[in-house]
Amino acid sequence: MQSPPSISEYSRRRHPDRLTVAWSALIGLSLASTGLTVFPLASNLIGGGILLLALFKARIILARYLELENSPGWLRGFTMVLCGFSAVIFVLYLV
Repeated sequence: MQSPPSISEYSRRRHPDRLTVAWSALIGLSLASTGLTVFPLASNLIGGGILLLALFKARIILARYLELENSPGWLRGFTMVLCGFSAVIFVLYLV
């Protein structure tokens, strides 16, 4: 009879969880938007960049955490609404 694998063997064989990968991407995008403020760029570019990164984060949350990746029509619809909403916010930011 074979003994069960040790914890270190088990963790080496497992692929990362999809939610963990999504969480890591969200952390990376948050760090990127924080890092964007360090560069001496025009405020319009910084605002647009942060808004674009927030749109990417919203898409990850919709697809992974709310599992809309299994329903492409709903994901596409929510993405279009978010893009429109982001465009309105950016135009209002520029005014």
